[in-house]
Amino acid sequence: MRIDRTHRASAFASLAMLVVSAIVYVIYALHAPQGPRGGSAIGLLFGVIGFNFMIFAALLGARKRVPTWRLGRAQAWMRGHLWLGLLALPMILFHGGFHFGGALTRALMWLLIVTVASGVFGAALQHYIPPRMTSAVPLETIYDEISHVRLLLCEEADRAVEAVCGNLGIAKPSGEENQRAGGFTALRPIAAAAVPLRTSAAVSAGASAAVATAAELILLSQEESAPLRSFYLNEMRPFLERPGKRSQRLADAATASSAFASLRTLLPAAAHAALTDLEGICSEARQLALQERLHRWLHGWLLVHIPLSLALIFLGTLHAVMALRF
Repeated sequence: MRIDRTHRASAFASLAMLVVSAIVYVIYALHAPQGPRGGSAIGLLFGVIGFNFMIFAALLGARKRVPTWRLGRAQAWMRGHLWLGLLALPMILFHGGFHFGGALTRALMWLLIVTVASGVFGAALQHYIPPRMTSAVPLETIYDEISHVRLLLCEEADRAVEAVCGNLGIAKPSGEENQRAGGFTALRPIAAAAVPLRTSAAVSAGASAAVATAAELILLSQEESAPLRSFYLNEMRPFLERPGKRSQRLADAATASSAFASLRTLLPAAAHAALTDLEGICSEARQLALQERLHRWLHGWLLVHIPLSLALIFLGTLHAVMALRF
């Protein structure tokens, strides 16, 4: 609640600053003999204010990269970055009297517009994606460990299918990969307390899950297990290894449910428990793929915004130096 009030206060303060600046600009533009110009006293004032707003917005990145900088609270810096960076655009427009001028000034203005637009887009993503990830990815895990979790899901699925179909002839992970997966499980207890993963339980128990499954299921004949073997090797395991392809049938919850329902009609009841496990594994793989996509959206826009911001500061400094010298 306090954060919401602070955000509202920041928004109202920014709006008030914009209104006051707009009133000053209108009065100035109506009474300036030669119209609003960047070289006038009021025009220079708007330019200095706008450029300082851009400098402050750019300093947020420096603050994040220098751990020893503890000037103010992070939330205050973020609010300043958002609102002052947004206000920089009208201030610079007031500075130039809404004229883009020569080649350098025109490039600077369009760069500012695109930079502010990318920042607004990023702010919208920051507002939308975290709640979306919380609701759509209940088994959210550490992003850097997704590849390890995917490996563990493949191993768990292999065991479930082999308990029904026998040896699948799939090459097992190397010792190095197993060691990396084991290293992952050592890191999981912190997150697992809040978001339990079936894979962490499977690894910590070793092969206990496979043993329990084998005890409950009867190893089917080659003819009886053929539908499951074909489905797993040709469709499910490729999906678990590379779930990024949206065209895959298992990438959609509804079509995946239909696929497993069809399998249940083809397999004896003894294999249904394994199918339930496999369906759950597919659900977790879909969540991992969704988390990767949302993470790329959440952070990918910075690959555009940050270079634009740096170019904007450089051109803005060049413009100020040239204006003062000439």
